[in-house]
Amino acid sequence: MPSPKTFRVLLVRHGLTPTTGRVLPGQAPGLHLADPGRRQAEAVARRLADAGLAAIYTSPLERARETAEPAERETGLTAIIEPALLECDFGEWTGRELGALAKLREWRTVQQAPSTFRFPGGESFVELQTRMIALMERLRTEHRGHTVACFSHADPIKALLTHTLGTHLDHFQRIDVGTGSVSVIDWPGRGAPVVRSVNSTDGPLVR
Repeated sequence: MPSPKTFRVLLVRHGLTPTTGRVLPGQAPGLHLADPGRRQAEAVARRLADAGLAAIYTSPLERARETAEPAERETGLTAIIEPALLECDFGEWTGRELGALAKLREWRTVQQAPSTFRFPGGESFVELQTRMIALMERLRTEHRGHTVACFSHADPIKALLTHTLGTHLDHFQRIDVGTGSVSVIDWPGRGAPVVRSVNSTDGPLVR
């Protein structure tokens, strides 16, 4: 468990969906968990059962909310819908197949220099990272000395991890955050945040 003054956040990526790895769903509603994703959600709930959670927050999108549901049952907490945990707004790229997007000239920028990129008609990676940082600053104040779980999506989690690791946003793509994984960050009462684990899918949350 964290020290009495430490704020701990457990960042959970939603479970597998029918389009994971093939389509860029973005913020479009209506995408639900596949059967393997529901099993991942149950596994996450078991891992979070003894984490001493003070609160659960979730992205409004169905795939994140469905991943949080078993944890709600396990802990007796009701998840709070938090818009800042939404997936990145991919604008005109929303719903497009990743294979087709990978052929675009702009895709190289997304992979190599994301800090310079804004999705056409959508959000920039800088804006994505900024809203995640702002959310953590608020939650740190509200839950000082406690642990919360945040159910979100790969890109918001990666953007926050990049920041807390103290590395440049252009290193964003070097971090892997798989479906049903948990990443743990501690904010002590004073000093820099400490990343305790990244992309953990089994065993103790913090080793």
